[in-house]
Amino acid sequence: MTILELREARNKAWEGAKAFVESKRDKDGLLSKEDAETYNSMEEKIKNYSKEIERMEAMENMENELNKPVNTPIVTRPSKVDNEVKTGRASNEYKDAMLTALRSNFRQVSNVLQEGVDADGGYLVPDEYDTRLIQKLEENNIVRSLATNIKTSGEHKINIASTAPAAAWIEEGDTLSFGEAAFDQKILDAHKLHVAVKVTEELLYDNAFGLENFLIDSFGKAIGNAEENAFLNGTGEGQPTGIFATTGGGTYITAKTTGADAIIELVYNLKRAYRKNAAFIMNDKMIATIRTYKDGNGAYMWQPSLVQGEPDRLLGYPVYTSQYAPEDSIAFGDFSYYNIGDRGVRSFKQLTELFAGNGMIGYVAKERVDGKLVLPEAVQILKVVAEKTTTTNTTTTTTK
Repeated sequence: MTILELREARNKAWEGAKAFVESKRDKDGLLSKEDAETYNSMEEKIKNYSKEIERMEAMENMENELNKPVNTPIVTRPSKVDNEVKTGRASNEYKDAMLTALRSNFRQVSNVLQEGVDADGGYLVPDEYDTRLIQKLEENNIVRSLATNIKTSGEHKINIASTAPAAAWIEEGDTLSFGEAAFDQKILDAHKLHVAVKVTEELLYDNAFGLENFLIDSFGKAIGNAEENAFLNGTGEGQPTGIFATTGGGTYITAKTTGADAIIELVYNLKRAYRKNAAFIMNDKMIATIRTYKDGNGAYMWQPSLVQGEPDRLLGYPVYTSQYAPEDSIAFGDFSYYNIGDRGVRSFKQLTELFAGNGMIGYVAKERVDGKLVLPEAVQILKVVAEKTTTTNTTTTTTK
């Protein structure tokens, strides 16, 4: 008999045993001695069926095991087991404690948060928050995506060679001469940037409200926009020095031509070594003008991107737009020479009693950051003066 047939026979025997018991009970619900012995024999047969089924199943498993090949190929992808125990601000405990503190208006502050106390009284954001804030800043900040980002713990000095060694021809046996090497320094300091966010008490205490993502999005967008403005237009006084700054920014040039020819002049005025990784940064209004420019063959210079997420191109170089870029200037160069120094990590702090009167809870996010263009010659800036055309009865003149 097969295993299936044995199971069917066992089930049939069990149903027969149950029917026998029901039919043989007396008025007191009991079985006679003879009927009880008959039932016991029926139950023993059912148990024997079960033992035989188990024996045949064991034999079948043994047969399958013995029929396996000696070397079984691995057909599944190996999984990565992360046994690393995260501690401090990287731990889940710190992240959960921060979210609890935010939702309770910092009335429930766990001892674990003491590991990340900011000097100004706030709490340093968890590592995961900080990474996601950085990603949010890059999404809303074109300069961060193009620049060189540095983590600093204090004032950061960048050494720059201001003179390069020169080779010279000498006669055989003549004395070698060595020039003096000179170095300049750029210092990345730390300027404080903060943004405040208000949340109603009803939303704060509503567990369905995604407080974590709301704060990350709000802080990330606000700080990212403020950074981009400073990285482009900052004066260096209490804020980073911007790329378009007249002092400490890129090198301003005066084009000898106008229109499309001036753009070509801007590109080739930049040294060849910097053109390898160069890009344009300009305002949307400037792009509206640039897109009308044509080359000598009458073809538009503008090259729309054919791949989603990729920037448009001008003369083969990527074009990035910013609402904070000056409307009358174009920057072209290798923006990796713009260095951004992040001092420490960002922190959250409660604004105590500031909005209590109108049922709002305030939070503030802070960061310390600086930015400088370490080589002004790496970025060339063309100031574009709008052309004005006047028409008389017999002639048309264009003035710049």
